[in-house]
Amino acid sequence: MFDFATQRPRRRPSLTPMIDVVFLLLVFFMLASRFGTDMHLPLNVAGTGGGEAYQGPPRLVDIRSDGLSLNGETVALEDLPARLESLTDDRGDTIVLRTRDDATLQEVVRVMEALGTAGFTGLTLVE
Repeated sequence: MFDFATQRPRRRPSLTPMIDVVFLLLVFFMLASRFGTDMHLPLNVAGTGGGEAYQGPPRLVDIRSDGLSLNGETVALEDLPARLESLTDDRGDTIVLRTRDDATLQEVVRVMEALGTAGFTGLTLVE
């Protein structure tokens, strides 16, 4: 029959292999991750005195939380570069960006990226 009277003392599991695995995972994720890629948006701030005198027709883009307007007329973001094309002689002409209502920084950056992608470089932000 079976002898159940003798019991061996319980062994405590070793934590060393688990600590090694956690350390290796930590090192792997530290080396594999990219810490913050910086993005640079060139921007002229009105009133700094570094810009040229404004010339040509008005090019005022109002950025609102519910949309955009160009010189007071509502315009979609996709149509904005084409509309500005007819108002500028050169892609470096000054375009004034003005935030209205509760426009977020993300909305301003989105407009700046769209205009920058279209080749417009003379963006000026006013409050």
